[in-house]
Amino acid sequence: MRIGELARLTGTTPKAIRLYEARGLMGAVTRQGSYRQYGDEDVARVQLIRKAQALGFRLVQLDGLAQMHTPKGWSRMAALLETRRATVAKELLQLQQVAEQIAELEATLRKCDAVGAPLLPSCDALTL
Repeated sequence: MRIGELARLTGTTPKAIRLYEARGLMGAVTRQGSYRQYGDEDVARVQLIRKAQALGFRLVQLDGLAQMHTPKGWSRMAALLETRRATVAKELLQLQQVAEQIAELEATLRKCDAVGAPLLPSCDALTL
């Protein structure tokens, strides 16, 4: 298949595929004359790149993806995934803390509203 069909199948653009190729993410791409020819493996590779990007990976982090089938490539990708997983866990904790702070503020606002008090620092000390 040609680049346009690969782009259509993977939901990307020919320009993006050329960028992936220039960065070495696509491995060796066969040519028929002056046209690039792609196969099912290339579809899978572009889908993997797109999925990694959707999960927050940058292209620079994916450099060397073409060597994924080697033990070194798998180890490198596993390390990237573990680092990303740790980052997501930290972000989840931070979001949970923000959610708790929002709940506390909401409770304070409801308490002030229930007693008809203006929103002042002393309103938080009011009891119902």
